Amino acid sequence: MTGDNRIVAVLGPTNTGKTTYAIERMLGHRTGVIGLPLRLLAREVYDRVVAARGPSVVALVTGEERIVPPRTQYWVCTVEAMPEGMGCDFLAVDEIQLCADPERGHVFTDRLLRARGLHETLFLGSDTMRGPIRELVAGVQFVQRERLSNLTYIGEKKISRMRPRSAIVGFSVENVYAIAELLRRQKGGAAVVMGALSPRTRNAQVAMYQNGEVDYLVATDAIGMGLNLDVDHVAFSALTKFDGRRMRPLAPNELAQIAGRAGRGMKNGTFGVTGEAGPLDDQVAQAITEHRFTPLKRLNWRNPALQFGSIDRLIGTLEAAPDNDILVRAREADDLTALKALGQVAEVAARCTDGPSVKLLWDVCRIPDFRGISHAEHASLLEQIFNYLHERGEIPNDWLARQINRIDRTDGDIDALSKRLAFIRTWTYVAQRKGWTDDESHWRDAARSVEDRLSDALHERLTQRFVDRRTSVLLRRLGQKEAMVAEVSQTGEVTVEGEFVGKLEGFRFSQDKGAGGAEAKTIKTAALQALAPQFHLRADRFYNAPDTEIDFTEQGGLMWGKDAVGKLVAGADPLKPQVEVFVDDVAGPEVAQKVQRRLQHFMDRKIAALFEPLLNLSRDESLTGLARGFAFRMVEAMGILPRGDVAEDVKALDQDARGALRKHGIRFGQFTIFLPLLLKPAPTRLRLVLWSLSKGLDTFPEAPPPGLVTLPADKEAPGGSDTMAGYRIAGERAIRIDMLERLADMLRGENSRSGFEAKADMLSITGMTLDQFADLMQGLGYKAEKAERVKVKAVAAETVPAPEGEKPAEDGEVPVEAASEPEPQVEAVEPEPQVEVTSAAIGDVEAPAQAAEDAPEMEVYYTFTWGRPPRAAGQPNRRAGGGERPQGKGKPAQKGKRGSPRADKDKGPQKFSARPPKPEKKIDPDNPFAAALMGLKDNK
Repeated sequence: MTGDNRIVAVLGPTNTGKTTYAIERMLGHRTGVIGLPLRLLAREVYDRVVAARGPSVVALVTGEERIVPPRTQYWVCTVEAMPEGMGCDFLAVDEIQLCADPERGHVFTDRLLRARGLHETLFLGSDTMRGPIRELVAGVQFVQRERLSNLTYIGEKKISRMRPRSAIVGFSVENVYAIAELLRRQKGGAAVVMGALSPRTRNAQVAMYQNGEVDYLVATDAIGMGLNLDVDHVAFSALTKFDGRRMRPLAPNELAQIAGRAGRGMKNGTFGVTGEAGPLDDQVAQAITEHRFTPLKRLNWRNPALQFGSIDRLIGTLEAAPDNDILVRAREADDLTALKALGQVAEVAARCTDGPSVKLLWDVCRIPDFRGISHAEHASLLEQIFNYLHERGEIPNDWLARQINRIDRTDGDIDALSKRLAFIRTWTYVAQRKGWTDDESHWRDAARSVEDRLSDALHERLTQRFVDRRTSVLLRRLGQKEAMVAEVSQTGEVTVEGEFVGKLEGFRFSQDKGAGGAEAKTIKTAALQALAPQFHLRADRFYNAPDTEIDFTEQGGLMWGKDAVGKLVAGADPLKPQVEVFVDDVAGPEVAQKVQRRLQHFMDRKIAALFEPLLNLSRDESLTGLARGFAFRMVEAMGILPRGDVAEDVKALDQDARGALRKHGIRFGQFTIFLPLLLKPAPTRLRLVLWSLSKGLDTFPEAPPPGLVTLPADKEAPGGSDTMAGYRIAGERAIRIDMLERLADMLRGENSRSGFEAKADMLSITGMTLDQFADLMQGLGYKAEKAERVKVKAVAAETVPAPEGEKPAEDGEVPVEAASEPEPQVEAVEPEPQVEVTSAAIGDVEAPAQAAEDAPEMEVYYTFTWGRPPRAAGQPNRRAGGGERPQGKGKPAQKGKRGSPRADKDKGPQKFSARPPKPEKKIDPDNPFAAALMGLKDNK
C-alpha cells in the first residue's frame, strides 16, 4: 500500500483489526486525519494515539470537544467534525457502511465521495460496501480481512444464568436500566454504556467492567461501533429498535455488528438472546457466524454544494436529488427541519438578506438537538442564538452564563442528571464554535467543567443503583475459588474482603437484611465459607469463658453475653435437662460438640448450686421408709408441695421422720411444705424453667419480681405455675407461701369459731388494704362479714417497757426460715387511706365532707370466721390446710347446747381454756400503730 494518493477499502467483519491497522498506517505518515462514528470511539482512539505520540501533536475534535495543540499532526475526529481542505498526508473513515444509515448516512457518503488524503486514503467497514465503493470511488483497491476469532451462536439463556464477561444489549434506556437492575440483584451489578453518556461517564463505567469490579455490561447498540471491550458473550434482549420514526426489526448485518463485540483478539466469542427476545432464525444465525450479508445497493446522500443566496435557495440545494442510481436523497434531517422552521419566523427572515447571514443561520441550525424536547423548543433556542450572533456578532456573556449556571447542579437521580448532561452538551457545542463567544477558551472550560461534574455525578448514581460492590466482590472471589478473609468486630459485625455482609450472633451468621434473592444467597455462601476459621476461634473462646458470661432465659434460652447459643430441652429427669445448640452447619460437628459440652456443664453446675438442698435431700441414704418416700415427693415437686396434696402422707410421718426431714431445711407449714432456701429469686427462676420443660409448655410462665409479698392472680397461667413460683392463689391475688405461713401463725391465736378482726400485723405482712385482705381470707377458706360501726378515737399510748430479758417483738419480724430472704416489697395495688389505726379500725371510710360536725365518724370492719371451702366433685373431704381445722382459741360448739358460734358472736368473743391465761404481748412503742392499739386496749 504505497504510492501517492492511494485509496484502499479495508473490508471485513468485526474483530479483524481494521481500526488498529488504520492507526498504524496513520502514524506511518507525517500528518493524518481519522474519522470515527462515535464520540466515545473517537476518545478511545485519541487516547491510543496520544499514548504512542504524546498529547502535543494529537488533536481531538468532536461536536462537543475540541483539543487542538499548536503543533498538531494527527487529527482524531467524529465523521461530522472532520476538517475539510487540510491537505493531510493520510485520511481514514471508519465504519463506512454507515453510508446506508437513514439519519447520518449522508455524512458518511459525503466523506466517501469527497474526503481524500494526499498520499493515502482508507475506508474501513463491512464487506457489504464493496459494490457501492467500486461504483463510486475510482481506482480503489480492496483488502479483505478475516476475523481473528470464531463467533458461535448458543441460543437462548436466562439472565440469571448468564456467564461472567457478558454484554446484554438493549435498545431503549428503560430496557437497559431494567436489565442492569436485575443483574445487580442476581449478579452483583453491571456497567452501563449508552451513546448518550458523556465520554467521562462512559469511560468510568467501562473501567469498572474492564478492571473486573463487575462482570457484566449492559449497553445499547453503541457498543457495536468499534468499542473494544473484553467481552466473551453478547446477548440480545430485543431484536427490534426504534429508528427515530418507527419500530423496525434489526437487519442481520446490524445484529452481526453488535454480536461481533464478543471474542476480541484471538479469543473466541459467542452470542445469543435473552429476556423477551425470541430465538434467532437459523438462517440469520448462520449468516452472522459466517459473515454473509446482503450487499448494500443504496447509499444516503445530501447535496454538499450549498448555495446561500437566500433561505429558500439553501433549502432548495439541500433537497436536490442525486444524479447517481446508487445514491438516494436522505430523509429530512433535524438541521433541515430547523432551517425550515426558522425561515418562517419574520424576524429571522428579515435578517437573512445576504449570503453571510444565511450561512450563519445554517451554522446555527446544525446545532444538534441534544435535549430532544421537541422541534419547536429546539427551534426557539436556535432563534435566540441566531439573533444574538447576527445582531451582536457573539452570544452575550450574561445570557450564556445563566444558561450554563442553571444546569450546574449535581443533585437528583439518574434521569435528572442525564437530562442536564444533554442540556450542557448544547452549550459545549456552542462554546466550541469559533467566533461565537468573546472568550472561547473560558466558555469552553466552563461548559466542560460542568459536564465533568455532571458526568462524575451520573457515574456515581449509576454505580449506586446498578452495582452492589459487595456481591460483585464476593461472587468474583467465589468464582476464583480463592480463600477469603473474614473479620469479626467486637460487636459481631462481619466483613469479608472488606465488605460488610452481616453479623455473627453467637455461632449463627445473620446476614445483612438489605440483601435479597440471589444476592442474599451469594452473601451467605461467601460469608459462611470465609467464617469457617472464625467459628473454631469463637468456640475455643466460649469453652474457656467463665460461667458469669453465660445465662439462661425465662423461656429456656441459653445466652452467651447478648447472643443466643442454644436452648434447654426436656430430659428424662426434670432436674437433668438437655441442651440443643444454635450452631450453623458450616461450623462443623467439632464446633457444635464443643458448644454443647460447655452449655451442659454450665447447666449441671447451675442446678447443683441453686438446688443444693434438694439434691442433698435426694442423696441422703439415712432416710428410710416413709421419710424417704416423702423426700422423693419433695424432689419430684422441686421443693414445694401444697399440703393439701400430701395430707395423708404428712399424717403418716412420725416425729422421727419429720425431724430427719427438718434437718434438710424442710418446713411443714399449714398450707405448704417447702424448702425456704428454694424460694429465693434465682432458684425460683430456674424451677419455673425446669417445670415448664417437663410439662412441655410452649410459653413458659415468667418468674415474679423479687420481694413481692402478693401479686395479682394470673387466670391464664398454666395450673401449678403459681406453686412453682412460690405463691398460693387466694382470691384475686396470690401470696408468697412463706409469708402465708407467717400469717397462718398469727391466725392460730385467733378464735375462728366466734370470729375475729384483722390485726395491724396481719395487714402489714401482706401489704394489703382491708378489702383486699378480706378477699385473701375468703380465698383461704374463711368467711368475711362486713359491717360498720362508730370509729373509736385514738388516745395517747404509754410506752410499756419490755420485761427484763425479753426482746421486744419487731414489727414485721421474719421467721427463721425466711431470714435469708430480702425484705418483702409490697406491690403498689391501690393507695391506702391515711387514717388513725386501731386493731379493728383498718379500712376506715371517711365521712362525707358535707356531714354535720357532730355526726359520728363511721368505720368499716370485717369479722372472719372459719368456713369450709366448697369441694369439687369427687374430691376427698379435706379441710383447709391439709385437712386440719385452723387451731384457734376455744372449744368447738357442742351440738344440742345453747351455745353456738352464731350465739357466741352475738354475745361478743368468748374464751374457753383449760390453761392459765397467757401474759399479754407488750405493745412495741416503735410500731407505727402503737397509739391506736393502746387506745383499743384502754377501751376494753
